Amino acid sequence: MTTGSSRDRADDLVLPERYSAFRLLGHGQAVTLTVTCTVLACLVLAGVLTSVAPPPLWWAQAFVTGVTTAYVLVICFRCLLVAAGPGARVIRVRDEDIAAGPDLPHYTVLVPLHREEAVLPGLVETLHRLDYPADRLQVLLLVEQDDEITRPALDRLELPTGFEVVPVPEGGPRTKPNACNVGLTRATGRFCVIYDAEDRPESDQLRKVVAAFGGEPDRVVCLQAELAYWNPWTNWLTRNFAAEYALTFALALRGLDRFRLPVPLGGTSNHFRVDALRALGGWDPHNVTEDADLGVRIARRGWDVRVIDSVTFEEANSELGNWIRQRSRWIKGYLQTWLVHMRNPWRLLRELGPWRFAGFQLTFGFTALTTLVNPLFWSLTCLYLAVGPERIEPLFPPAVLYAGTAAMLGGNLAVLYHFMAGCMERGLHRAVPTMLTVPLYWALMSVAAYKALSQLLRPGKRHHWELTRHGLVRDDETRGVPFRPSRDRC
Repeated sequence: MTTGSSRDRADDLVLPERYSAFRLLGHGQAVTLTVTCTVLACLVLAGVLTSVAPPPLWWAQAFVTGVTTAYVLVICFRCLLVAAGPGARVIRVRDEDIAAGPDLPHYTVLVPLHREEAVLPGLVETLHRLDYPADRLQVLLLVEQDDEITRPALDRLELPTGFEVVPVPEGGPRTKPNACNVGLTRATGRFCVIYDAEDRPESDQLRKVVAAFGGEPDRVVCLQAELAYWNPWTNWLTRNFAAEYALTFALALRGLDRFRLPVPLGGTSNHFRVDALRALGGWDPHNVTEDADLGVRIARRGWDVRVIDSVTFEEANSELGNWIRQRSRWIKGYLQTWLVHMRNPWRLLRELGPWRFAGFQLTFGFTALTTLVNPLFWSLTCLYLAVGPERIEPLFPPAVLYAGTAAMLGGNLAVLYHFMAGCMERGLHRAVPTMLTVPLYWALMSVAAYKALSQLLRPGKRHHWELTRHGLVRDDETRGVPFRPSRDRC
């Protein structure tokens, strides 16, 4: 076992300040928000006291109209992605084309670890089984210096050749991207990939990626493997989580790929050209969805992310509290990413172009907005059913009422269909009946969204990385569970 030097620091990489989530708002955003809130407050007050400005009811109607429009756009966008996903030209490497021979390039595997002693033996075994020459494979196990649980557990293991334990120096944020940046400074490979502690990538994934990069232009700097869960049948939560991942990686992400829209990378199994990753400044150590942010920065640079037909299996969260912590971190990171890249909207529009700019808004901003306002509209619906339309009818002009009703009915049906389509695409047929309860799963997302918002507004919690516990489900509970990702796409 080789131990890395603590002098290796993530700040050797240069991330432009405009892309850092260290500050919540840029100067321009702070000024714009202050002026906008002040003007709106004055106008509402003027509407209450005088007839010079519109009355408060007008502002409430404007808010409902804006949110309803956002709902309709998000629903239509998701339907478009799901419809386009099956026809996307996902990169598919045939067995006879898998890279082989003495010319295979050096490859670096980055594995950030924190309190992962329960899954370490399985992790080392999985990575050791990767079908890649040991003399060309560098596996960096990235561990916080003060992690007194993981480091002793690693000391007790006999690590294979090419595995290194790299301590992450103290002083930086205690986040996965900070650890990955430390690993990137030590990477010797031409390509690198991120794996999480519980990941089980297909053994030939690295060879497939090398072959795929060889057939793509240099502007393709990242290949995202598909992610799936190996324990979908543990309970109700894992069934929904597995269906959501099936929808995301088997359909929606492929749709983004097909339309060449910014791809929010998954947190694992994204394979990079190392020189391009360093040119981008690595990951933002203060963004808690560093993967999604990096996908946007790749698009802004004019480079591409493609989806490759290779699967990495993960453990689905089977405990509610654990799920809430993980999901709130994801939503908080999406909000961070939207705020960071909207510091200069005109520059973002120039770099992405109108179509990609719209895709970014719908993927990050509008989706987070609708998750936050869902409880409000559910409450209005309950009020309507309890006391009749008289109390809420003034909030909804006729056109907005019709659009809102269509969005509520059509949107919920679309969500049910999309989750079921994901199950069918991935062969999770037994989970299809469970999808009738997806609205309850969606309600949990709103709980996580408000937790995310509360943390984002608190400086002490803004960059806090809530750890997801792994190893909750034993391997023997999932033996023999079939998984059949679709292989008939080209």
